[in-house]
Amino acid sequence: MLRQVGFLLTVIGVLFCSSFAKEKYQQPGPIHLDHEGEKWAEKTLHKLSPEEKVGQLFIVWVRTEFLNVNAPEYLQLRDSVRKYHLGGFTMTVRWDPPFLYRNQPYEAAELLNRLQQESKLPLLIAADFERGVTMRLHGATDFPHAMAFGAAGKLEYAEAFGRITAQEARAIGVHWNFFPDADVNSNPANPIINTRSFGEDPQQVGDLVSAYIHGARASGMMTTVKHFPGHGDTATDSHLGVAQVTGDMTRLKSVELPPFQKAIEAGVDSVMVAHVSVPALDPDPNRVATTSPAIVTGLLKNQLGFQGIVVTDALDMAGLTRLYAAHIGRAAVDAFKAGNDALLIPADLDASYRAMLEAVRSGEIPPTQLDASVLKILKAKAALNLHKTRLVNVEALSSLVGKPENLALGQQIADDSITLVRDNRKLLPLKSSGTAAPGLPYQRVEEVRDNVVAIIFSDDMRTEAGRTLERQLRGRVPDADVIYVDPRVATGMTDDVLKAVDNARSVIAAVYEVPVAGKVMKGLTNSVNLSDASGALLQKVLDHASEKTAVLAMGNPYLAQDFPAIQNYLCAFSNATVSEVSSVKALFGEIAIRGRLPVSIPNIARRGAGVERPAQIAQGGSRHAYSQTIRH
Repeated sequence: MLRQVGFLLTVIGVLFCSSFAKEKYQQPGPIHLDHEGEKWAEKTLHKLSPEEKVGQLFIVWVRTEFLNVNAPEYLQLRDSVRKYHLGGFTMTVRWDPPFLYRNQPYEAAELLNRLQQESKLPLLIAADFERGVTMRLHGATDFPHAMAFGAAGKLEYAEAFGRITAQEARAIGVHWNFFPDADVNSNPANPIINTRSFGEDPQQVGDLVSAYIHGARASGMMTTVKHFPGHGDTATDSHLGVAQVTGDMTRLKSVELPPFQKAIEAGVDSVMVAHVSVPALDPDPNRVATTSPAIVTGLLKNQLGFQGIVVTDALDMAGLTRLYAAHIGRAAVDAFKAGNDALLIPADLDASYRAMLEAVRSGEIPPTQLDASVLKILKAKAALNLHKTRLVNVEALSSLVGKPENLALGQQIADDSITLVRDNRKLLPLKSSGTAAPGLPYQRVEEVRDNVVAIIFSDDMRTEAGRTLERQLRGRVPDADVIYVDPRVATGMTDDVLKAVDNARSVIAAVYEVPVAGKVMKGLTNSVNLSDASGALLQKVLDHASEKTAVLAMGNPYLAQDFPAIQNYLCAFSNATVSEVSSVKALFGEIAIRGRLPVSIPNIARRGAGVERPAQIAQGGSRHAYSQTIRH
């Protein structure tokens, strides 16, 4: 009898623990606010003090890395949560330009779990996962830039992009992605949008944005369209200064606004407002869209009918801070009064919090407006079920992040996006000379020849740009001569590079230029064009050997307009690892090339152009050798 009772208690204990485990950790599902969650949000709102309500509006940085519980950095985060009653964090990693130090999923999940436990209310964790979780963390699914999706042209790819990013983000404790980008990149000189946009056609951009939203929300991740009312037709980086959208209302309604309208119809959770000047909507020179009631409340909320969370772009960007140098905290107040609900990354949290609290206490900010915005944020947390469970299961990461089938899909999307813009039919496909013979560790000596010369152009040759491309190339041509160039050394290396080019059978010029926030080189404004020194070297390479040179645009597709002598031009629209792999596969005829330009390249090609080529392995190599290389 005692044995039976003991067995029964054991069974009950196992069932209880199993049930408790399910409740302890988040179980992401489609975003949905039920009656219970709505009641929790309203009940919680009425319990909050003015100080707590103001705190819920702020979302600040957290750099996810291992931190001891007594480390000064962790104590500062903990104290900010408690002192300012923060609504949430934006997850990022350490960035020391030009180096981005990605961390591991485990570090991110553990730190975010700890912060959740430090907070009275569940924290809303956001991130900028424009290219998926792998943009910040190792081991996640690698995707190319948004413009590559426009080149591939398949809505199911965009939906899968949203779904997979949502699954991996929720696994580490991130609930809200500042993506998709609804900007229509109609300006080739745009230094900050460029490949972050799906393209220049408002219809296609809107369709891809909607597909992404559907995929992400179905897997439990909040989405954000940006940068309202449109940042695609600008020539200034708003991280560095005030960008201006010069189109009139007719232009805005036909180009900039349609993708945002489609996003709203698709159920997007939030809209991010840009620090751009739009004279057609607000002629006040001291206002950007972020602080304009006419744009945020008048256009977005009243005319377009958006009822979700309106979030500012980062308040520490120079496009805004330059207007508030004398009173930095006032930027938050003006942004909130304009109609924004969430205040993202203030330049000075303490000054911004105190300015907001003062405006609330003085009546400048009506209690009804404050309550309405806080209620939106609380309802978002409830729709994510954070009021029930706010922690993630760190032990589950190994089965949720970086699934082989997802990695394969990311590679397939990159493959399908490769676009051949020019082909003189004299160079491609390149010929393989086999695979590198295995050697003993520390004893391998490679003999470099000039039969195939690859020149890697990047902003800084110390970065990872070109490393995967080099490995892929050497897997096919072990004795390839790979030369790294950046603006600091381009002039000094010119003679050696041209000598190698003259002796080569074929030349690859891979140009890595992608939009980087706040990039300044030698005091110049941000640009996605090659620097003078690197550009001069590329031109000389083309002067010597354009017929036998393939130029790869590993990012900015507009590159060719500055180099009309290019005879063989392939666009990958991305510097992601998968795009490097795809580019080499395309060069050697291992994949069919069927991408189409999602943008027009002035004086080179119109949107929709693309030379199609079937997969055709060149003579001199074997399929076995290629497949073996790809597996590695």
